[in-house]
Amino acid sequence: MRLVTPADAVASIASGQRVFVHSVAAAPQRLIAALVERAGELRDVELVHLHTEGPAPYAASALATSFRTSALFVGANVRAAVASGEADYVPIFLSEVPALFRSGRMPLDAALIQVAPPDRHGFCSLGTSVDVSRAAVTAARRVIAEINPRMPRTHGDGQLHVDDIDEAIEVNYELHERPPSALTEVERNIGRHIAALVEDGATLQLGIGSIPDAVLAALGGHRDLGIHTEMFSDGVIDLVEAGVVTGRCKRTHPGKIVGAFILGSRRLYDFVDDNPQVAMLAVDYVNDTSVIRRNPKVTAVNSAIEIDITGQVVADSIGTRQFSGVGGQMDFIRGASLSPGGKPIIALPSRTKRGEPRIVPVLKPGAGVVTTRAHVHYVVTEYGAVYLHGVGLRDRARALIDIAHPDDREALERAATARFGRLPMRRSA
Repeated sequence: MRLVTPADAVASIASGQRVFVHSVAAAPQRLIAALVERAGELRDVELVHLHTEGPAPYAASALATSFRTSALFVGANVRAAVASGEADYVPIFLSEVPALFRSGRMPLDAALIQVAPPDRHGFCSLGTSVDVSRAAVTAARRVIAEINPRMPRTHGDGQLHVDDIDEAIEVNYELHERPPSALTEVERNIGRHIAALVEDGATLQLGIGSIPDAVLAALGGHRDLGIHTEMFSDGVIDLVEAGVVTGRCKRTHPGKIVGAFILGSRRLYDFVDDNPQVAMLAVDYVNDTSVIRRNPKVTAVNSAIEIDITGQVVADSIGTRQFSGVGGQMDFIRGASLSPGGKPIIALPSRTKRGEPRIVPVLKPGAGVVTTRAHVHYVVTEYGAVYLHGVGLRDRARALIDIAHPDDREALERAATARFGRLPMRRSA
């Protein structure tokens, strides 16, 4: 490893190359800025990454001839570029991304990463994001790193020896944080409905956002829960400290909190730092259905943008507009359904913030189905939970109408009746 200036660190990147950018809170902002400084001399450099936090200046329209983005998951910082066609989205299960890199189907010329300083044995840590980044580092021809003492040192698959880093710069800045937000009554109701489905001894998969936070906030009375999840945030800490999350019943990594990446506040980053209770592992393992299903009572909670009355789940787009990505939803929906006593759950408010229905007769034109109607089990809104697996179209339409917003139910019933004929009687409250 050579310690160099930011400009020297990215000097080897040439036009036409493909460069991986470290994920989520670990996005290496100083290296990104140094690369963008070279925009005038570069053409057609492809930047590949999952969702990243912080600015993505390479996605600016003015730099479209210098850089192009291939997002494996669309975050807010590249959403406009994807919508304009100046960036691209690659639909793929998160668990399958590492194979893209390792197989050479998406060869990487360089990987820009952020790591914790080396320990006395010379090992750095990928810290908050192991996910697909471990595979990217292994596959890339050059590894260029920011060494940041603010990056937590995590246990698991994220260890990287200094000999495996080609160039490095020393930085000292705070990681991007996303602290928990205040919960609305709608979100609290959804959290309570989901918590009622969670059994003691269950293994949880939860993402980030208000609904996962609401679920975690409602689990204080549970016992011996475990965590095996693609990602987690601050809400897990309170349950660990309260003795609710113990992992005692897990069959894989008992006692461990397993994740592939994290995003939260400084409190979360300090919690995982050198914490042997937390195992940050590669996402092709964490999201492997055959691994997920080994744990008992896997309760997987995933969100949706829209769901139609047959149970088709849209989670990555709003009509033709790409909003996020496929991610790991299907990995955990399927893994939970195969787990002994498992419960795959799709959770969504009944309406958008603009008052538009989320449970609809038909999906918006161009919307992408992430979870098929055949894979759906539980659907939860603030008005309750319904179970759809093995249920016919007429009965599932009835069930979904019953948890839609009350002001939307009459129109949904008319549409369902026109499509399916007379519906079953409304269920009792």
